[in-house]
Amino acid sequence: MKDLVFDLISQEKIRQKEGLELIPSENYVSAEVLKAMGSILTNKYSEGYPSFEGIGDVDSEWSEKKITEEVLPNYRYYGGQKNVDRIERLAIDRACRLFHADHANVQPHSGAQANTAVYYAWCEPGDRILGMSLPAGGHLTHGAPVTLSAHIYDFVGYGVDSDGDIDYKDMEEKALETDPKIILVGYSAFMKIPDFKRVSEIRKKAEKKFGHEILLMADMAHVAGLIAGGVHPNPLDFGFDVMTTTTHKTLRGPRGGLILSKGNVASPLKKPARTLENIPILIDRAVFPGTQGGPLEHIIAAKAVAFGEALQPSFKKYAEQIVKNAKVLAEELKALGFVLQGGGTENHLILIDCMKSFGFDGKIYEKALDMVGLTLNANALPTDKGGAFRPSGVRLGTPAITTRGLKEAEMKILAGWMKEVADICKETETEEKLANSIDKFDKIAEKVKALALEFMVPGI
Repeated sequence: MKDLVFDLISQEKIRQKEGLELIPSENYVSAEVLKAMGSILTNKYSEGYPSFEGIGDVDSEWSEKKITEEVLPNYRYYGGQKNVDRIERLAIDRACRLFHADHANVQPHSGAQANTAVYYAWCEPGDRILGMSLPAGGHLTHGAPVTLSAHIYDFVGYGVDSDGDIDYKDMEEKALETDPKIILVGYSAFMKIPDFKRVSEIRKKAEKKFGHEILLMADMAHVAGLIAGGVHPNPLDFGFDVMTTTTHKTLRGPRGGLILSKGNVASPLKKPARTLENIPILIDRAVFPGTQGGPLEHIIAAKAVAFGEALQPSFKKYAEQIVKNAKVLAEELKALGFVLQGGGTENHLILIDCMKSFGFDGKIYEKALDMVGLTLNANALPTDKGGAFRPSGVRLGTPAITTRGLKEAEMKILAGWMKEVADICKETETEEKLANSIDKFDKIAEKVKALALEFMVPGI
């Protein structure tokens, strides 16, 4: 008997083919990544780690040959690990090469799990962590009161300035006032490129004042693919100790997390001194057994495939096109009367102030765009007073549509459709009345569908 689940999956395939994905944290994986995710590796239990010997050699061809042919002692709690050890070593090697890291932990199930592990590796309960506040564009796992981390650690938030950039003066003042154990740069709605060098200098000032090491951490989940593609600076090149990321956004891999670090790489079985030099070992122990159990080896295999794809020259062109598309889309939207947070974008992400632009909130606009096959998400602004479920803005980006092959010409078309939808929203005034304009939405939806079907969805 055919399960209803597969009918629903078929419906989702149709939705993805006939619509255009503008949520900046979503993307499409390759057929090869899908194949690895659906492999028999899901049958294998692999608590622990493979050997780290030989990972990170300069000669990448020799390194890949070595780590896929040698059988080395491991740090696992189960037998039968020969093949998964090789796959996980390959994933670690490729991640380190992509991001100039000394070590990579490829086991976190999500970006939230990756961040949790870093906090646990370096902090004691009650320790202070300085990160971007959620209203300013930060992330839930950086101290939002509704999260577990906020109940364990003392988060202090810095903000953004009137141009939408990090308020570095605010960051420095709070770093020198609050004695943080971690200074964290990371975000989910931020359109600028951080000044990693300046943040590194702030860390040094705080360390000098308080007399202890401070972990410098970057959560680059939203721009990891841009970093891998060379169109965004890498915080690990500017003195940061740790970089966490998801693997499914601009990096175009399976849903999961990744922790990259600088420092000493050694056996995770022995507890080392809590120093920055030992942060890779501390993180390995914090992931397993500290915060999660057995790794998802089918997902780790898919990560390895995605990292291999990101190491190819074509990925650099992809990353460059993401940024080109975002900048063109932002400029077209501005020309049509949209007010953008920060005046535009330097990366893949755009934040529209719907209330200032047209007088309606982001939730109405999200629903209306969904009706025509353009998917994005309502999002709060730094100055928002409307609450999480009635925010003033929407967040959109270009990674997924760039994967499908859309370029600058299509960005101009998309901006025009978004303006048409905005005009309908102004006329209808409320979310409940959107259905009264279904004929107008249907006409736009047909045009969206026609364009979408010109561009293939990978793996479908």
